[in-house]
Amino acid sequence: MGDACFSTQLIDGDGVFNVSGLDNFMKEVKLGECGLSYAVVSIMGPQSSGKSTLLNHLFGTNFREMDAFKGRSQTTKGIWLAKAHNIEPCTIVMDLEGTDGRERGEDDTAFEKQSALFALAVSDIVLINMWCHDIGREQAANKPLLKTVFQTPLENLEPILREDIQKIWDAVPKPHAHKETPLSEFFNVEVVALSSYEEKEELFKEQVSHLRDRFQHSIAPGGLAGDRRGVVPASGFSFSSQQFWKVIKENKDLDLPAHKVMVATVRCEEIGNEKVATFTADEGWQQIEEVVQHDYVPGFGKKLSSLLDRYLSEYDMEAIYFDEGVRASKRQQLESKLLQLVNPAYQSVLGHLRTRTLDAFKESFDKALAKEGFAIAAHNCTQAFLEKFDKGSEDATIQQVKWDSSKIKDKLKRDIEAHVASVRASKLSELCAKYEAQLTKALAEPVEALLDSASEDTWPAIRKLLQRETKAAISGLESSLAAFELDEATEKELLGKLENHGRSVVESKAKEEAGRVLIRMKDSRDADSMPRVWTGKEDIKAITKTARSASMKLLSQLAAIRLDEDGDSIENTLSLALVDTTRPGTTDRSIQSFDPLASSSWERVPEEKTLITPVQCKSLWRQFKAETEYTVTQAIAAQEANKRNNNWLPPPWALAAMAVLGFNEFMTLLRNPLYLAVIFVVFLVGKAFWVQLDVANEFQNGFVSVQSTLPALLSLSTKFVPTIMNILKRLADEGHRPAAPERQREMELQPTNGSSQSNVTSAGSSSVTASEIGPEYSSPMTK
Repeated sequence: MGDACFSTQLIDGDGVFNVSGLDNFMKEVKLGECGLSYAVVSIMGPQSSGKSTLLNHLFGTNFREMDAFKGRSQTTKGIWLAKAHNIEPCTIVMDLEGTDGRERGEDDTAFEKQSALFALAVSDIVLINMWCHDIGREQAANKPLLKTVFQTPLENLEPILREDIQKIWDAVPKPHAHKETPLSEFFNVEVVALSSYEEKEELFKEQVSHLRDRFQHSIAPGGLAGDRRGVVPASGFSFSSQQFWKVIKENKDLDLPAHKVMVATVRCEEIGNEKVATFTADEGWQQIEEVVQHDYVPGFGKKLSSLLDRYLSEYDMEAIYFDEGVRASKRQQLESKLLQLVNPAYQSVLGHLRTRTLDAFKESFDKALAKEGFAIAAHNCTQAFLEKFDKGSEDATIQQVKWDSSKIKDKLKRDIEAHVASVRASKLSELCAKYEAQLTKALAEPVEALLDSASEDTWPAIRKLLQRETKAAISGLESSLAAFELDEATEKELLGKLENHGRSVVESKAKEEAGRVLIRMKDSRDADSMPRVWTGKEDIKAITKTARSASMKLLSQLAAIRLDEDGDSIENTLSLALVDTTRPGTTDRSIQSFDPLASSSWERVPEEKTLITPVQCKSLWRQFKAETEYTVTQAIAAQEANKRNNNWLPPPWALAAMAVLGFNEFMTLLRNPLYLAVIFVVFLVGKAFWVQLDVANEFQNGFVSVQSTLPALLSLSTKFVPTIMNILKRLADEGHRPAAPERQREMELQPTNGSSQSNVTSAGSSSVTASEIGPEYSSPMTK
């Protein structure tokens, strides 16, 4: 039984508080688990009055008792602590050092008052052990009177004792608010008489046994401490006791309610810190915290709410007996600390939710665009996924706090709007590119063809084409833009860009053709697009003038862009400056005082619409004339050669001379027909050689130069021997078969390669063409 009470010295004889001893005592008796279900009983009284003996018999403790053989002396020093045996609820018994002891001398009253005050502060029940003969007296009674006192009934002694106690209460200075407050408001005073342990031990033990029963359930209503107030929870008993003793030792004014608040503050804060540490180490929380770093956690709000509720409930259970105001304040602090730990995870969950919602929106939006208009798809998808985010954020909401998720939602909304804007820009770009490509295809080749055959109607035709195709493209684009529900300014801007694109296509083609204008000026052909063949009857000068006039018109058409119906004088200026200078009476340009082409701009033509400046036109015309002069010279030479080759008869004077001088020879031929037969045979053989060797084709370029004659002679020399062998073979074959009609023989003598047909050379130079009617010369000049 002695080991079960864990007797411990709480305060030693020098007034030192045994902190470690008290903490160890509380662990041994598990006092911290009792909450408010515990009681503290202390005893005070004169030295050697039997206090320890009474406690040991009453509560089953093992406090040290006085040895009768050693005489009357101090047994208990300071204050001792023990647990009552077999008494419910848990009862802590304190044995105080006796008063009026000689060991402390003159200083005994100081410790006596301090210990008594301490006992009153921490105890629910205070036992004051008194000798009955001391009742009603200021000083101790003499022993001869003890017998008389013992015989006096308790009911006669109790009024005297209560009267003395009341006198003490009335004499004590009290605060103004409690001057009239009766003693019973603060203390319940009961008087119990016990027989002398020395003289009537058995009766003493019997009486103590009855008194022990009164300490069972002492804190229950009606018990010895049933109406106690301001009880410190058992877990705060150690701290409370230390603070009481500290205040008492320092002789400070006592404020028990403030002390109660102080104890509650310290203890509730300790409990809160314990719960924070336990929560941080909780396996469930650690798993959630780890997962939330990388992914969204479904049911995050419910899981965290459950965890927080559990730890807050544990706090409430452990702190339930402390001051309500302090308990509530510290609970808020605990909740705030726990929420601070949870908040980063909550923010991460919302971040993952935002990312997942945005990704899902992008996928759904792409699918929706294939089924409905852009604006409708964007509106429906945006609303749907913002609602999904609201549901997800509601799932992540913690019951203990209403955190605002509007900032994350606003960021999601901005991300969605940015994606919609990006897709809109991309779709609009694709749409505009599509119609620009269509417009380019509709304009590029037709414009190129119109510029290729430039005339006075070229630019009006181009303007009409541009207007028609641009109108069709704009109509198509405008219809497609309706699905985007764009504002009027944006739609107008896009349509304007498409219109400008059409103009830029035309301008680009015009610039390309202007860059090739010299080639186009020189590349002139007949109406049937074939190179001109010079037969010797054409007026080359007239044709040249006409061709140069056409080239000048081509140059004037490509000198500027004429998409607007603004008149200009480019053609007149070029005509006067370039073509009309060839008229009779026109003075040389070098001596004129004014040159209309000596400028870098055209009159009434803006710089951005100018393709070829006047100075550049002059330079191009000079180069054109220089390069076409050779062609004209070749045409004239070809025409003269054609005339010579087609004139087989000698001059008239030669014919007259031949008739006079050859009259005798002619008469000889008439008299001798054999000569005629020989001449005829020679003609046939010559004709055969001419056809077989294809002489006309070999000399199609005439005999005007060595360069054209030498190749023909070399070619004829290589074919001369094979031709003779071929003719002889044919004659041999003729001798072995019957004679054929003359027509058939002539057909057999015709060449098989059809080389007698006329051939046309390229348009880049003059040529001579052999035919049955004579050679003809060709040139690229047109009429």
